[in-house]
Amino acid sequence: MRSGNPALKANTFTSIQPANPPMTLAGTVNKTAMLLAMTLITAMITWGMALESIQTAAADVAQPNPWLMPLIIGGAVVGFVLALICSFKKTTAPVIAPLYALAEGLFLGGISAFFETRFPGIVMQAVGLTFGTLFALLMAYRSGLIKATENFKLGVVAATGAIFLLYLVNIVMRLFGFDGMGFIHEGGTFGIIFSLVVVTIAALNLVLDFDFIENGVEIGAPKYMEWYAAFGLIVTLIWLYLEMLRLLSKLRGD
Repeated sequence: MRSGNPALKANTFTSIQPANPPMTLAGTVNKTAMLLAMTLITAMITWGMALESIQTAAADVAQPNPWLMPLIIGGAVVGFVLALICSFKKTTAPVIAPLYALAEGLFLGGISAFFETRFPGIVMQAVGLTFGTLFALLMAYRSGLIKATENFKLGVVAATGAIFLLYLVNIVMRLFGFDGMGFIHEGGTFGIIFSLVVVTIAALNLVLDFDFIENGVEIGAPKYMEWYAAFGLIVTLIWLYLEMLRLLSKLRGD
């Protein structure tokens, strides 16, 4: 089994023996819904704070909320650290996965508000496209239209690794004072094509995640793996949503 999602890597189940009670598909779906709800709860906090700060700054009637940026940046950093812990210590998933969802919600809420202020309606469009892609690919996977063959998995994993390496190089360049790779963030034909490719790769990772979860259910993995599988799926959905925001902002930008 192989997944482009670093949280759902190929050897996750190799050291796990069948358990009683086992991991189930229904349990994984329920826990994924719970993590999405937790993400939404904290996202609403920074969403409201960001919109209020942007409005007051524009009207010059008050200072922006001093807690906003620490919450956004802190959510991103804490979420990244928690994701690493959960990836290396799967048994912590029942505790770490909810904490990860709450932390990422703080980050997503603030970022979404900034996009929404510049491009009204973009958040609902990105959310709709993200979940529309999720359900469309799930139906295609379940019907057999898309099969997670070994070559398919290798291609998606390689493309995902290349994208993350490109993002890492861009971050390092910016840290050392260089402009970085403009097509990652800026519009234009090449920038839009790049975002389309990234969105496609992120979406295809969902197929690998479905296959990974299905295999975990088939071998009867321990119950805590429901939380781990849900965590991995949330990681992919968050990535896909952010890339949807980036693509839509390029399409709507001047």
